[in-house]
Amino acid sequence: MTAYANFPGSRPRRLRTTPTMRRMVAETRLDPANLILPAFVREGIDAPVAVSAMPGVHQHTLDTLRKAAVEAVEAGVSGIMLFGVPEDGKKDARGTAGTDPDGILQVALRAVREEVGDELVVMSDLCLDEFTDHGHCGVLDADGRVDNDATLERYAEMAQVQADAGAHVVGPSGMMDGQVGVIRDALDQTGHEDVSILAYTVKYSSAFYGPFREAVGSSLTGDRKTYQQDPANARESLRELALDLAEGADMVMVKPAGPYLDILAKVAESVGVPVAAYQISGEYAMIEAAAEKGWIDRDKAILESLTGIRRAGAQMILTYWATEAARWLGRGRG
Repeated sequence: MTAYANFPGSRPRRLRTTPTMRRMVAETRLDPANLILPAFVREGIDAPVAVSAMPGVHQHTLDTLRKAAVEAVEAGVSGIMLFGVPEDGKKDARGTAGTDPDGILQVALRAVREEVGDELVVMSDLCLDEFTDHGHCGVLDADGRVDNDATLERYAEMAQVQADAGAHVVGPSGMMDGQVGVIRDALDQTGHEDVSILAYTVKYSSAFYGPFREAVGSSLTGDRKTYQQDPANARESLRELALDLAEGADMVMVKPAGPYLDILAKVAESVGVPVAAYQISGEYAMIEAAAEKGWIDRDKAILESLTGIRRAGAQMILTYWATEAARWLGRGRG
């Protein structure tokens, strides 16, 4: 027995005694409003196509995309980020389907805005990789390298057609130097001053993107290491952040989320604009696969992973579980 009758005087466990107590003193709140649903829409299909590496995720038809948007609204999700998957025959070296007003992504944007109006923040991936026959995020020069400045011209065109189609927010994800500034100018010069830019400010060259490439029907050969960030680097992220803010980013993103929570925390501590994080396909696939094996509790793992991202500083989380998790949270399971 200790000599101190009241030892230990401080007992943190007192604040963990019941579920209601734990909820009352929780430092981090996860809410449906924090969630954004990434969604894929594919041209030329008449029924959804399952993404084999991402159980529960599909390439949508326009009709099922509309339904998914309505379900997201009903669950309390704040936004939807759209990715277009064109027919293979429409891919070319310049990704012209990405700037065609009647291209699949623009058609999808109009369909979702028509369905849900302003009840969901409709976001659009602004990148060429889904639309190029080489699968890179930009146009290539004579030596087969991504031409940064020529790509910026294409991004300016994409910004205009996506805004014309109804995007509330464009998300430039290609990691080209100067992309935010060029896109801001293009939007402002075409009467789209109110369209926001969610900059993919910190986007690492990651092994966890694999399932996504199936989801968008990627034609990529090689890698994107010359324009996406090296996973070994941290200070570089803050340099990218400063550049994007100076160029007019309204919101900034860290991608992937889970493997880079340290970077997310640094970014969140450094800015006064909203911060997003993208829980990417590989993060999703790992939890789903482990749960399928019976190795982890799926639902608890999902909520724990989302809470960790929120705790690290993300106000917005792009996650393929957005609608499902939002329903849980709405029922008090968070």
